[in-house]
Amino acid sequence: MKVWTKIAGEISKPENWLRWTEDAVHVIVILVVAWIITRVVRRLMGQLRGYTMRMVDKRGQGSTTEMERRATTIISVLSKLTNMVIWIFAIIWSFFEFGFRVEPLIAGLGVAGIAVGLGAQTLIKDWLGGLFILLEDQLRIGDGVVINGIGGAVEEINLRTTILRAENGAVHIIANGSITALANMTREYGYYVFEMTIAHGADSDRTLAILSEEGERLGKEEPYKSVMLAPMELMGIERLGDRGALIKARIKTLPGKPALVGRELNRRVKARMDAEKIAFPQVPSLPPPV
Repeated sequence: MKVWTKIAGEISKPENWLRWTEDAVHVIVILVVAWIITRVVRRLMGQLRGYTMRMVDKRGQGSTTEMERRATTIISVLSKLTNMVIWIFAIIWSFFEFGFRVEPLIAGLGVAGIAVGLGAQTLIKDWLGGLFILLEDQLRIGDGVVINGIGGAVEEINLRTTILRAENGAVHIIANGSITALANMTREYGYYVFEMTIAHGADSDRTLAILSEEGERLGKEEPYKSVMLAPMELMGIERLGDRGALIKARIKTLPGKPALVGRELNRRVKARMDAEKIAFPQVPSLPPPV
């Protein structure tokens, strides 16, 4: 009862209302300034990214697409870290303006941080994994990758997690510390590996000629010409199996473009094979049900 009487007495004093109003105005100003600083930092990060890309184009250092993905990834992480630091300082300053003693709070957070750190080794492992991913340039936003057997495009890279968007639209969130196998499918260049099995009785020489002709024709037409980095490499008959002969070839393309070239090559080769009556292996028929 005495506590409520004391609170009512403090509220009824006009000088307290004036002081509280001033403190509230100061806090609002602090938060507004923090918001403005984050906007300025975001703009500066965008300008830094643009400046980096212009310098790369001027000096001709590597692929523009590769550098753009690298710059986007680094700027994204730096922006998040900078915003976090700005808002932490703004919140602490706001507490100080309201008369809270922040020194014990900071000291308590330090002690709690040590205790949490001892028990949160997995979290620290994830942060270290994310840091090494950025420093070693293993992933970039927009890369097509396979992580621990999960394939997709990199949508976001954080210190703790990497977010993939799969082909079917599913979002996979993977802890950086748990990444044990990583395959980047869009670094510098890619290969479309063509494989086709023909029946043992089919004309293999004619099949190889068809494949060579269609690969050469594909390299002279747009949009495939602009994404192919080299003519098709015809490897020939890879091996002989029970069902037929496996023919193999590959095409070197820009990152992320093997599927574009490969699907069109498959379509053209299939049409030529059908037109010239070159047989594929027959699918063995199933025994009738008993």
